[in-house]
Amino acid sequence: MLAKAEAEQRERPPTTNLMEDEVFWKDQQVWLQEKGYMLRPRYHPNWVPSAQTKPGPARIHEDTICPLFPQVMDAKSMSTGDIVMLKKVSLAHHPYEIGIHQYFSAEPIASHPRNHCVPLLNVLEVPGEPDTVLLVMPLLRSFDDPKFQTIGELIECLRQIFEGVQFMHHAHVAHRDCNSLNIMMDPTGLFPDLYHPQVPDMNYEYTDLAKRFTRTKAPIKYYLIDFGISRKFNPADGPPRELPIRGGDKSAPENDSEEPIDPFPTDVYYLGNMIREDILDLTRGVEFLRPLAEDMAQEDPSKRPNMDEVVERFEKFRRSLWWWQLRARVKYLDENEVFGLTALNNFRHIFRTAGDILKARKALPRPK
Repeated sequence: MLAKAEAEQRERPPTTNLMEDEVFWKDQQVWLQEKGYMLRPRYHPNWVPSAQTKPGPARIHEDTICPLFPQVMDAKSMSTGDIVMLKKVSLAHHPYEIGIHQYFSAEPIASHPRNHCVPLLNVLEVPGEPDTVLLVMPLLRSFDDPKFQTIGELIECLRQIFEGVQFMHHAHVAHRDCNSLNIMMDPTGLFPDLYHPQVPDMNYEYTDLAKRFTRTKAPIKYYLIDFGISRKFNPADGPPRELPIRGGDKSAPENDSEEPIDPFPTDVYYLGNMIREDILDLTRGVEFLRPLAEDMAQEDPSKRPNMDEVVERFEKFRRSLWWWQLRARVKYLDENEVFGLTALNNFRHIFRTAGDILKARKALPRPK
């Protein structure tokens, strides 16, 4: 696994020198430090790659790792020691993002139990660039990494995401890009020592693989991110209408329309299509999700259920599942690529589940 993580890092562009997109972060390092956020040594003014100062076998050093996405950078809060993420935003291209972010991050909405919008910790105006701001958010991780171990873990994830989009819709906000790339989770319980923000399989010091628990042992909260094309509507203005815009999932049929559309059914489509492509197409044993997913992703937006109906149907179905169904293992199709892996995973699952039952861990792991 360690060799695999380093091999994947080597496939990225050369990291001995800063890439063009990274120069922006190096230029802001001193200012960010004054604001209380410390970037990794790679972006300090006098940085010298560790490979030049630490002789030994050729390997990838922690401070030479470039970002996965150039507009997003990891940093450490100097006041709390927490790892945060800085997102570079153009006000001209995304004029509504900050307002929607701040709306869901202000009390009393921020602490509402059904609010699953990622918290906004700070907004920093970049000196000399009036069109550019940095949004400070907590460190999050892709919702399906690591893979789900049990049906209960998967059901709890979907419950929270459905609840979160429903909450946004009740606030008259359409996300408009709620595809799998914008569904994340709080990793702090799952990864007790955290991990490297740019190489998620490695620990933060980049010395070994990151230690992790299961979601059953460490229940986690899921979040919706990226409100760059989200919109808030005023019910007094009548039915919401907006010209379609293509986000990460470009398959919604109404995106081909040249007329303004209601964006809320499109959110429902994205979630249904996410279940089809990122869960049903990759696993076995969760076919019970298909009827709801297909209804949510119908070609005709007027025939799709709204989020209230989705949540109601999902909750009714969830309550019908027995504890042994919730504790059943999620089986991924790629297991078949390795001889004996399915049998090994089944064996591990039996002992893991026995331990969870003995320690009274819930089959539906909800965070406190």
